[in-house]
Amino acid sequence: MQHRHTLAAVAAGILLTAGIGATIPAGASNAPSRTSTTPTTALVVNARWGGHATFDRLVIDVRGAMPSVTVRQVGALHYDGSGERVPLAGKYFLSITLSPAAAHDDTGRSVYQGPRLQKIYLPTLKGVALTGDFEGVVSIGAAFDSKPAYKTSTLHSPERFVIDIAHPVGCRA
Repeated sequence: MQHRHTLAAVAAGILLTAGIGATIPAGASNAPSRTSTTPTTALVVNARWGGHATFDRLVIDVRGAMPSVTVRQVGALHYDGSGERVPLAGKYFLSITLSPAAAHDDTGRSVYQGPRLQKIYLPTLKGVALTGDFEGVVSIGAAFDSKPAYKTSTLHSPERFVIDIAHPVGCRA
């Protein structure tokens, strides 16, 4: 009888050890992790603009690899999360979303140095707002008095997303 109890205890110990061992990820090690100077999630750090002879330019500065960017015309701009309307004057609006991206670091501090809500006095571009930084998506809105004719591009070293908005025909900057 004593032999059975010892055998059962040994079997239970083996099963328990095997079960615990199965919960450790195969790639786990005690080696220190390496940190990179390039963030794993793109950080949106600024939005800036300038007027040129035939177009206005909006530039979004990114630290890290350029995320996917979507630009679409919308009837109005709304803040992500609250759904409140963004108080930018204009008749036409572009919503620019970058994902995956953030405008804050891992500790929650903002890294975005651009405008939160800014009226602009250029021939086409009338305003810019940071409309969201939520769940891996950064949203920026732009306002216009006339329907924007625009083209986009990406520039590197440093990473930037660029929107060039043509001036209306007959406009002199």
